[in-house]
Amino acid sequence: MRLAFMGSPDFAVPALRALHAAGHEIAAVYSQPARPAGRGQSVRPCPVHATAEALGLPVRTPPRLRMVAEEWAAFEALNLDAAVVAAYGLILPPPMLAAPKRGCLNIHASLLPRWRGAAPIHAAVLAGDGETGITIMQMDAGLDTGAMLRRGTIPIGPHTTTALLHDALAEMGARLILEELASPSQPMAQPDEGMTYAPKLSRDDGRIDWTQDAAAIERRVRAFDAWPGTFSTLNGAVLKILGAETANGDGAPGTILDNSLTVACGTGALRLTRVQLAGRAAMDAAAFLRGQKLPPGTCLGA
Repeated sequence: MRLAFMGSPDFAVPALRALHAAGHEIAAVYSQPARPAGRGQSVRPCPVHATAEALGLPVRTPPRLRMVAEEWAAFEALNLDAAVVAAYGLILPPPMLAAPKRGCLNIHASLLPRWRGAAPIHAAVLAGDGETGITIMQMDAGLDTGAMLRRGTIPIGPHTTTALLHDALAEMGARLILEELASPSQPMAQPDEGMTYAPKLSRDDGRIDWTQDAAAIERRVRAFDAWPGTFSTLNGAVLKILGAETANGDGAPGTILDNSLTVACGTGALRLTRVQLAGRAAMDAAAFLRGQKLPPGTCLGA
């Protein structure tokens, strides 16, 4: 089948590799333009771009598609059977959605209509959902509103992190898009009930509010483990919280309660199990406390 693949981050790479390995003709790969990344801020291609080049596939990196008629014409000229989209990062205008014979198929990392939007994996963990999954969707002009074609589910356990879910869902998406291309499903409209939205995250979303319930903060640590991370402050320095578990305890929110790095929350308490102080290595709580004098009553977030 003659395809275009449109994606940018690591999540989309397994699907691109699977389509290539299955023998589909990939006429073009679209990804976000190269941008500064890493500590040195050197300009790097995004993961899909780098993978496509390694596979010998042609890559296009338009900075925008809205009101760019020459990009629409170039896309239509590819004479595609379908376009596969996975976390591309640009909204496809109607002329591009209509160009492939089978339209544009999106690999979306949630069980639609729950968690439409930019950060569905994070949102599912943060909300305490018992499961999430992949929905293969026929794209339309709305934001993740198109008809559902195929789906798969995966449980979210009490220790599941976004990083673990991300990798499992990426592999599931690769498998499901191959199945959908080989055996097209009957489109099913998304129900009106159950719709939720997962907005784009910012770095400040990782700041811990100790007045929240301990269980909600623990989910935030798991939800934001890969990015943006969770953090508080200790004596004016940033303290990254890399692992935590709920615990018994009560006190003013943000107050350290004992010698095991248990912190009082709005309801209950949270024991920090792995942390990283700005400029230092990540370490478990016991190692951290050997190098820090933090008597009970010390306040985080002040």
